[in-house]
Amino acid sequence: MRLGSGAYEGQYSFKSRFESGDGTNPEELIAAAHAGCYSMALSNMLSQAGHPPTSVRTTAAVHLGPVEGGFAITRIDLDTTGEVPGINETEFLKHAEAAKAGCPVSKALSAVEITLNAKLA
Repeated sequence: MRLGSGAYEGQYSFKSRFESGDGTNPEELIAAAHAGCYSMALSNMLSQAGHPPTSVRTTAAVHLGPVEGGFAITRIDLDTTGEVPGINETEFLKHAEAAKAGCPVSKALSAVEITLNAKLA
């Protein structure tokens, strides 16, 4: 598999998805896209509110599991930490939740439960 941008070229197979093969898989790619999009959305919202972050670090864990008729993505867990000068935790959490709702990838994946663990560094 090769991304159009050339940013990734490598193995993409049954082994990389369900076993311990080299390469990536759809869930890993979705997780990377979701974490990146969410971080951008949160950074933008914080900046627009007058609190530009020093950093926003987000990971996403995409859970694949058996469902009736096969397999499906059953949940996505977002975990984000923000370094944001001049903001309190309550306001940060408000923006974190709004970014989860407003992130384009979150919207595209809205058929799946998306959890959020957000904290200030």
